[in-house]
Amino acid sequence: MIRREFIRGSAIIGASIAVPGIVTSASGMLLSGNSRKIHRILNAHKVKVGTLPVLRAFAGNHLDHVSPYVLFDEFGPERMEAGSAPLRVNAHPHAGFTPTTYFLDGNGHHKDSLNYDFQIKKGDFMMFNAGRGAIHMEESGQGLYEKGGSYHGFQIWLNSPAKFKYMDPQTDVHAEPQMGILVKPDYTAKVVLGEFMGVKSKIETLSPAFYIHFNMQKGCRLSIPTDPTHNAFLYSISGSIELESRKTLKENQIALFERGESDIEVYSPERSAFLLLGGKPLNEPVYSYGPFVMNTREQIEQCFRDYQSGKMGNPDLVN
Repeated sequence: MIRREFIRGSAIIGASIAVPGIVTSASGMLLSGNSRKIHRILNAHKVKVGTLPVLRAFAGNHLDHVSPYVLFDEFGPERMEAGSAPLRVNAHPHAGFTPTTYFLDGNGHHKDSLNYDFQIKKGDFMMFNAGRGAIHMEESGQGLYEKGGSYHGFQIWLNSPAKFKYMDPQTDVHAEPQMGILVKPDYTAKVVLGEFMGVKSKIETLSPAFYIHFNMQKGCRLSIPTDPTHNAFLYSISGSIELESRKTLKENQIALFERGESDIEVYSPERSAFLLLGGKPLNEPVYSYGPFVMNTREQIEQCFRDYQSGKMGNPDLVN
């Protein structure tokens, strides 16, 4: 059997070390002494992963402000006609972290070396904990092939603490009842991971992390409390939103926040949707190459050997 090269387009390349308000005039923004400051605003850029076009907000950089996450991709929205060839990323290995996939629209097909082969539907959240190493294939799903429609979602990599990098790999798909849903007159919040305003997700993570999907009506203002010692970042899916210091975050931009304060202030001058993610920084060395995220160069080299020797599975049986 010939080992296929893994997909470079899905990779982190290189190594890195992660070590009561008032409304302002002419603005809907709230000011608070507990407001988090923006560290930096980034534009997502286009890349190709397999045959799938994605928008990439970060990949292996800015770790001091995004840990425990290490990569952020939005795929789609991509319109697919019934009967068209699937958008596909061929079988490739991972180790040392958990790729998570969240579907806003359409559906996907996942197959892996752990003998899982299933369709993931709109609203689902998949966690492919690669642990010491496993292989998977990803593509648009059977429902899109049969009926067509929009293919849209996120793949975001959640790093594993050093003590869990060699755990047994596992795959879990979580449906919406396992997540928390908060519905208010001017906004909704889907708590995929973590907790917001007393609403909790039932999905467990290896280290403290949160992942919340907000939809806001025009004129909505929110002051979102977070742990001041945790990282937080916000990605605009649709519409523009106003953040602290009256900075505007446009569609497909991401704002990285400083630690030290609690509240993230958000005002929506129009209907908008965004993701808010973050968690406790791991404060561990991160050495990443290709589809592997470990703590040392030696561990990365071992991942290569394990893949080539077949310890992560057979890609021919996964494709």
